[in-house]
Amino acid sequence: MIVRAGLIGHGLGGKAFHEPLIRATERLSLDAIATTRSTPDPAGLIADPGIELIVISTPNHSHYPLAKAALEAGKHVVIDKPFTVTLAEADDLIALARARQRVLTVFHNRRWDGDFLTVRKIIASGRLGEIMRYEAHWDRFRPAIRPGWKEEAGPGTGVLGDLGPHLIDQALLLFGEPDAVAGDLEMQRAGTAVEDYFAIALRYGKKRVVLTSSLLAAAPRPRFGLYGTQGSFVKYGLDPQEPQALAGLSPGDPAFGVEDPRWHGTLTLADGASERIETERGRYLAFYEAVAAAIIDGAPVPVEPADARFGLEIIERVRADAAARSPAGAAPAA
Repeated sequence: MIVRAGLIGHGLGGKAFHEPLIRATERLSLDAIATTRSTPDPAGLIADPGIELIVISTPNHSHYPLAKAALEAGKHVVIDKPFTVTLAEADDLIALARARQRVLTVFHNRRWDGDFLTVRKIIASGRLGEIMRYEAHWDRFRPAIRPGWKEEAGPGTGVLGDLGPHLIDQALLLFGEPDAVAGDLEMQRAGTAVEDYFAIALRYGKKRVVLTSSLLAAAPRPRFGLYGTQGSFVKYGLDPQEPQALAGLSPGDPAFGVEDPRWHGTLTLADGASERIETERGRYLAFYEAVAAAIIDGAPVPVEPADARFGLEIIERVRADAAARSPAGAAPAA
């Protein structure tokens, strides 16, 4: 059986992620793409009786109305992160998918980053002992304001709406629900209409989880830092799958997701011994293989909507804490 899919949106997400991944998944067929620059339009694609799966890769504020229309039309749905921009919207979609008995999942593809898979493997190995501090930084250097909806004031925009869902989802997958949440948001670049910096601190007993992002980091900080009672692991660089896809490499190619050894992380033990740790191969294709299995075989979805909803709840708690700190703006994490 082949599931016929329709993709709504063909910006970076559609081009670099969804289109190549769907085309590389054996039990999926990408039959139509709806964008602002071509036909068919989203409503026509959703109404197409031959399309079984709708994939939504559009501005964040449009996720909810498009997903709701697709579910009401009896389609299975994949939504790019963030799931929605409010908890009420997320709850409505979850209830609607359950009522219509349709597959609903969220594209938290960074669960399949090679560096994150490596982090999970190292934590599971126990080599670092008990992890007492986990850091995840996602920095860029973009001092100029770029045109586009992500830089415009509105629901779900700014760096917290863009990169925050990834970092939060990874932390929740590793450590579960935190005991406490603190956040700091700021608009640091001249002329920006949205936050371009965040620092989030999640507390788990004595453990601290620090998630940050800045658009004014010419020299990025480590992507991951694990600090345990028996050692540490530090990793620089970003997963290669996005640039590989943009360069035209097929997700089915054996080289897809394989990181340049120069970016492999370093594990240092308490006795001072250190070693380079080969980065696991990243595999975004696993997401869509699981989507196909969920629709055809009744297997679990790759990302539970409830997980994505909880990530939204953390974002709301971060915003509330940051607002309470304003105008002092004392950062909770460094």
